[in-house]
Amino acid sequence: MTTSAERPETSVDSKLLEILVCPITKGRLEFDPARQELISRGARLAYPIRDGIPIMLPEEARKLG
Repeated sequence: MTTSAERPETSVDSKLLEILVCPITKGRLEFDPARQELISRGARLAYPIRDGIPIMLPEEARKLG
């Protein structure tokens, strides 16, 4: 098992990324390490990751231009 001490702060556990989906489209998410966000191309939203925790609330998401 990988611990957070072994994983850089700028990464997301690949297993977590596999199971998380956009709450609006139920589609796949992409991780943006530079902005620490999970991107939903279908919904055109970026969900923030705060203190290593994805915030999957549409009202907290940033709209993509």
